[in-house]
Order: sequence, then structure tokens, then C-alpha cells
Amino acid sequence: MTMISWDPVRDLVSLRSAVDRLMEESVVPSWAGRGRERDGRALRLPVDVYVTENELVIKASVPGLKGDEVEITLEGDNLSIKGEFPAPLENVEYLINERPYGSFGCTLTINIPVDVDGAEAKFENGVLTLILPKAEEARPRVIKVATK
Repeated sequence: MTMISWDPVRDLVSLRSAVDRLMEESVVPSWAGRGRERDGRALRLPVDVYVTENELVIKASVPGLKGDEVEITLEGDNLSIKGEFPAPLENVEYLINERPYGSFGCTLTINIPVDVDGAEAKFENGVLTLILPKAEEARPRVIKVATK
């Protein structure tokens, strides 16, 4: 029979590294900390999505970019927003370097029929606003009740 000595510090260190890894991979958004591409994956683009009576509205923060630097694609039910934040300067020594850079993307499944021809995208103060009018069949209708 072999005796193995128990080292509580070793177990705590491995637990801490597991919790750190869990928090980094699932809770901390990709914008936090360094916010760079990791493992070949694109940065997660933060978005707000809401509906009104006649349209679906998507807002995304894309500071420092121009309209032609963001690609928006609607294919079937999937809406994709992609682009790339420029890399920081290489010929300087940063004291703090927290702004994200690298490719970013977001793919949403749109389960509301929309009128793609009436879609509108605009930039204002670093915020992309995409307005997708609901298709006629998805808009609410008032049905009057007939009485006799």
C-alpha cells in the first residue's frame, strides 16, 4: 500500500485556476481586460435588440469605425455583423492599452419576418443602428368584432 500525503495548498491552487478559467471564458465579456482576439475567435460584439410595433431595431457599439468598415449580412433568418478594429500603434510604448482590436462579429437568429428591401443602417457617435421593418404579415392587426 502506498501512502500519499495530502497537500491542501495544491488543491486550492488548482481550484483557483479552474474558477479563474471559468470566469474568463464565460462571465467576463470579450471587451474586458485586453479584449484581443483569442484562440482565433473574433471579439464578441455587444448589441441591443428590441422590437417596436413596426420594426426590429439592432444597436451595436463600434467606436472609431466608418460605415464601410462594417459588414452586415442577412441570409435567411441569420443576421451577421462583422468588422475589424484596427491594431494599436507598434512604434510606441503603451502605459495602458485597453481598447479592443482585431476582428469582431455577432450572428443573430431573427425569428420575425422582416422587409429586407426597407432595411436601414446608420452610424451616429460610434453606434451602429440597424432598422429592419417588419414584414406586413408580422405586423399587428386590429380585428373588429361584428355584432348582430
